[in-house]
Amino acid sequence: MPRDGRVVAIVQARMGSRRLPGKVLADIAGRPMLERVLRRVRASRIAHEAVLATSTDPADDPIAALGARLRVHTVRGSAEDVLDRFHQAAEESQAEVIVRITGDCPLIDAELIDETIRAFLQAEPRVDFACNRLPWERTYPIGTDTEVCSRAALDAAWLEADEPHQREHVMPFLYENQPRFRILHVRSSDPALGEMRWTVDAPEDLTFVREVFSRFHGREDFSWREVVNLLRREPTLERINMDVVHKTHRDVG
Repeated sequence: MPRDGRVVAIVQARMGSRRLPGKVLADIAGRPMLERVLRRVRASRIAHEAVLATSTDPADDPIAALGARLRVHTVRGSAEDVLDRFHQAAEESQAEVIVRITGDCPLIDAELIDETIRAFLQAEPRVDFACNRLPWERTYPIGTDTEVCSRAALDAAWLEADEPHQREHVMPFLYENQPRFRILHVRSSDPALGEMRWTVDAPEDLTFVREVFSRFHGREDFSWREVVNLLRREPTLERINMDVVHKTHRDVG
């Protein structure tokens, strides 16, 4: 690929959640949700490493313990300033390309992660940031979100971002400051997929993903395409969490 450099997927997770406290360690088919996320992220063929970024809050000790059990390098930093936590994780892992993944997306797919990384690495002219979703346009299911940026872009955001949502959600400073930062949006061929909700932010979401995993009998290697096909066969599954209101990129807390 045109760019050399260490690609690191950073998975952010903490126990605090307004609507579903402790969700990242909720059981899904016999494993904590965060373990599901980390296992699926580690299936990436391009990322050199997956790093877990949590906070120094004692409430997040169980997350650090999970990271240790799975032998995932774990970084602990600010509870509220997630951008600072990412910067710390990037420094410790010597990342030159940063991939942002959230710990509440157990259906994240290595195929989509690699598609987004590959688009970033191969872009001509080069870009500072690539993603498979922007807040105002989604063409992949909510919960398969992948964001990729250069170390230079992350450093700039870390130094300059001053809005609370920019510090909490890590990447908004980049896509809110075009054309200073060159942005690449990786889109699917079916925009309707963007209406699917696969993230976990409410009890109904947790019920939904548990039902999905149950259909695959505890397998971990099923793809996002298999989930799409499942939902087309069983459309009633999508009704489980269809009324959950998705938070915007400007919501904090």
